[in-house]
Amino acid sequence: MSQTTMKKPKLTTSAMIASIAGEGQATKAAPFGHALVEQARKNDRIVGLTADLSKYTDLHILAQAMPERHFQMGMAEQLLMAAAGGMAKEGCIPFATTYAVFATRRAYDFIHQVIAEENLNVKICAALPGLTTGYGPSHQATEDLAMMRAVPGMTVLDPCDALETEQAVAAMVAHEGPVYMRLLRGKVPLVLDEYGYQFEMGKAKLLRDGRDVLIIASGIMTMRALEVAKQLAGDAVDVGVLHVPTLKPLDEQEIIAQCRREGRLVVVAENHSQIGGLGEAVAMALLLAGVMPVLKHVALPDRFLDAGALPTLHDRYGISTQSMVTAIKQWLV
Repeated sequence: MSQTTMKKPKLTTSAMIASIAGEGQATKAAPFGHALVEQARKNDRIVGLTADLSKYTDLHILAQAMPERHFQMGMAEQLLMAAAGGMAKEGCIPFATTYAVFATRRAYDFIHQVIAEENLNVKICAALPGLTTGYGPSHQATEDLAMMRAVPGMTVLDPCDALETEQAVAAMVAHEGPVYMRLLRGKVPLVLDEYGYQFEMGKAKLLRDGRDVLIIASGIMTMRALEVAKQLAGDAVDVGVLHVPTLKPLDEQEIIAQCRREGRLVVVAENHSQIGGLGEAVAMALLLAGVMPVLKHVALPDRFLDAGALPTLHDRYGISTQSMVTAIKQWLV
């Protein structure tokens, strides 16, 4: 047998990877952490809390810049939310960070009763939303939007990229009341700068128009929708993209207006379970308005997902760019 040791190619993806940037794509490091520090320099009411995950929610940027305004609560998400509520009662603007699965499934009652029922000014920023980790159901927050949309008075945000994450932080500070934001952390793609984008809470934005297809998307799926539009343009398919970063309150007026245009396939794309997210919200708004386009849904299935590398999982569950391109071509036939 040969004594030569064959070197295996180094894997470039892992199960825990949280970045969804493509090869060569522009990114920005820790946009949430840096934006929070910028806002904290302007407003001494801002504090940051986390449950043993400062490094993995980019809150360590605040801890380094302003250690006296950073609070480490340990592995106790219910305590995290209760403490944030207490600080809000004392006039602070707490930004509470953890993973989305822990913020929602583990601490839901405390958010509901301590924060939301009293309309406290707490900002919940939840990392690893939807299928942005391959660690399986224990870490995949595929139902977080459904849970948080159901909380009375809760504003629910799903930003697309680094630019919008930065802009959303400023908007959350200005907004009075509880907010749940899906948090993109680490090296976050930079996409919306090409479109002169400005985030407005509660507003959907048409990033590009299209005569054949309209993709209504939120979060990272807006990035995918723009990639799909560029690919399908090569096949003479004109795709519009309507970005919906605020799921609650939903910009029903803009969604309905865009869907009234006849002759277009409408596709709702979301990094969330097919139950309780953007797809159902859009469908209900259209149904109540009596607007009935041909409507398709790109979303995660109603089941516990597999563990593995993210590119593989995104293909498997139909939320990769190529999966969407294939599906839309089939729907247009």
